[in-house]
Amino acid sequence: MNIGLPLFLGLSVAALGVTPPGLLNMTAAKVSMRDGRNRALWFAFGASIIVFFQTLIAVLFARFINSRSDITTILQEIGLAIFVLISVYFFFYAKKPVQNKKKEEVKIRTKSSRFFIGMLLSSLNVFPVPYYVFVSVTLASYQYFYFENYFIYVFSLGTSIAAFLVFYAYIIYFKGKELKTSFVSKNINSIIGTITSLVAVYTLISILLK
Repeated sequence: MNIGLPLFLGLSVAALGVTPPGLLNMTAAKVSMRDGRNRALWFAFGASIIVFFQTLIAVLFARFINSRSDITTILQEIGLAIFVLISVYFFFYAKKPVQNKKKEEVKIRTKSSRFFIGMLLSSLNVFPVPYYVFVSVTLASYQYFYFENYFIYVFSLGTSIAAFLVFYAYIIYFKGKELKTSFVSKNINSIIGTITSLVAVYTLISILLK
């Protein structure tokens, strides 16, 4: 049983998809700046676990989903609604300053809460599902990907590891640049909202062009 190929593919594909600034990346950076590196790592760990299951589900149903354009459209519509809601949250609700309760909030931000928030946000981010469906089917057409149990599980593990490493890179970079990134720290909610808005617009265009 050769695990090298599926692990390499999982690491490469996930790194390509996760490295560009996105909701989870920027949220991990935000948690790092506000709550510290340890809690940010718990957030990343929780998000990475969901990436594993998202990849697993996507690959297990890759052929079926790929052959049914109506299911792909439904996934896109659900993703559009979710990204619109997230954009509204970060543009309006998350920007509201909380001054008097700042110290109290820091006390209640536990590692477990960041872990579950990471899982929640990663679950709401449905974009990886169609992404891994497309990637697995495309690689299979070139005989680089095989729909065998060990291959699927190792590939999913690779995507989860790569996602965590990318989140870790964001956490380290922004934590190390904390004193020099006042603009980012002050406007990170707007940055996240802008990213999710762009994804929502892209998804809407994709739906309309079908």
